[in-house]
Amino acid sequence: MQASARLRAAGQGHLVAALADAAPGDAERLAAQIAALDLGLVARLVDQFVHHDDAPVLDGALAPPDAIPLARGPDDDARDRAARAVGEEALRGGRVGLALLAGGQGTRLGFDGPKGNLPFGSITGNTLFAHHAAKVAAVRARYAAAVPWCILTSPTNDEVTRQAFTDAHWFDLDPGSVEFVVQGTLPAVDRVTGEILLEAPGRLALSPDGHGGLLLALRRSGALDRLADRGIQTLFTFQVDNPLTSIADPLFVGHHLAAGADMSNLAVRKREPDERVGVIARRDGRTVVVEYSDLDAETSAARDPQGDLILWAGNVATHCIELAFARTLTDGGLQLPYHRALKRVPHLDSAGRIVAPDQPNAMKFETFIFDALPMARASITVEVAREEQFSPIKNASGADSPATCRRDVNRLYARWLAAAGIAVAHGSDGEPVDLEIDPRFALDGAEVRVRLAGHAPITAPTLLTG
Repeated sequence: MQASARLRAAGQGHLVAALADAAPGDAERLAAQIAALDLGLVARLVDQFVHHDDAPVLDGALAPPDAIPLARGPDDDARDRAARAVGEEALRGGRVGLALLAGGQGTRLGFDGPKGNLPFGSITGNTLFAHHAAKVAAVRARYAAAVPWCILTSPTNDEVTRQAFTDAHWFDLDPGSVEFVVQGTLPAVDRVTGEILLEAPGRLALSPDGHGGLLLALRRSGALDRLADRGIQTLFTFQVDNPLTSIADPLFVGHHLAAGADMSNLAVRKREPDERVGVIARRDGRTVVVEYSDLDAETSAARDPQGDLILWAGNVATHCIELAFARTLTDGGLQLPYHRALKRVPHLDSAGRIVAPDQPNAMKFETFIFDALPMARASITVEVAREEQFSPIKNASGADSPATCRRDVNRLYARWLAAAGIAVAHGSDGEPVDLEIDPRFALDGAEVRVRLAGHAPITAPTLLTG
């Protein structure tokens, strides 16, 4: 079927005229973008969300997840030692790979470029990419394993991200051990007509397809097959904006494997009912993640007889996913539900003029990786301490900002040093002096104790590196 017929059949006949009216160079670019579209999927999404307003209905009561809580006694310690041993054996055996979700831009942070390029180190100014790369190197060294690393980018930041790694000489990693995969895109459509919007004469208004797109990007790029060929069975996925992530945490990996899970989650205890994090819960016997905006105030605030939140498990967006499960989820296309978002999208009108709307005029579509959880045959949620593993960078200032994240990382390093018997000076604000510990020097507190036994007190900003 010719392109014009395909467009009309999908309800996008206006793009036929756009192609005809575009200048040669614009027409070529636009034709390439249209050829890359899954017009059948677009038609289904328009029918579901625009013509029928068929948003997913959240039916069924929510209950706390099946979770492994923080260790609080000898029995829990023994449980965790056994799980850690399972995870460490899988890492040493070369069966665990890594996937970093890094498709986001730093726009909300007032930063121009990929969020991973944000300068983060309190002393060195190292970027988030550099920080994560150092942890990857440390994990590889500790377990004497290659541990392949996939990085999900978006069409917007892919080129800049690759250049950042090239300019940094791959952060001293083997370039062959790092693979970039590019997130897919979906067009924004008019919220009333369902017509795909144009952002310029030769460009559709496209946006990333959500973090669920990681799975399809891995499949389409061939990375899923290449990981399997290398013996990888479990993929540890994490977010670029959380520097506290314990990459390839053997405790988490071990609990996931011991449970025979297809997909598992890390969780922290919510600080308050309305904290802006998704909630991991159980519905109809299945693990789900419910966005905070989809929970009513009464459900969010419900407490048990001890006064604790019933829906306590905040999603930190870190998962273990079996490669076999990822393959099932991408057979014949991505087997995840799509979500809609109403947005203000500048676009060309029928006269070719740019319109900058002051109200939401468009729908964007995306998938969420956690929507795979109800499809898993088995899933486990592992609680971690927020102060040790979760301090995301979401906002330019205030809560969840670069300042609060640096503070939390600094506090973690100070606790490691204190546990090793090393006094750390504090300022008049009660906070420890600036500290930066290169993960290749010490990946955790236990390694600090080994490397710095008998170290003098720290009285000034200090960088510890190999």
